[in-house]
Amino acid sequence: MKTSTALALLATAMVALSGCKPERPAPVAVNRGALPTMERVAIAANGCWFKSADPAFAAYRLAPELNSFSGRPRILAVPKNSPESRPLLVVQAEGSPARLDAFGPMMEGAHGARIRKDIQRWAAGGKGC
Repeated sequence: MKTSTALALLATAMVALSGCKPERPAPVAVNRGALPTMERVAIAANGCWFKSADPAFAAYRLAPELNSFSGRPRILAVPKNSPESRPLLVVQAEGSPARLDAFGPMMEGAHGARIRKDIQRWAAGGKGC
């Protein structure tokens, strides 16, 4: 086969294939189990609350407890300079689909509604602060 004929056939094949656009891939389903849910929440909370210098969380640090033998992975907000102290925020999940619970003094304070909204968004697969 001559080079010009091969190139013509290749060009024709490319034009024919360019008309076949693959369909947009289906969105990946979010794993709703307790551990994957709390992993998403922990990553987002760490970045949005603790590492972002958010003044509402400046006095606290994240204490993740994701490897729970009780089947309730959780994250804690503890005083930055006293990590062994009683947590001021506990966010935990249980089951599949995960049932979330958030409690502690921070939930009763001025930022409780915001914390609840952030947790629900991240648990559902949302990103960003």
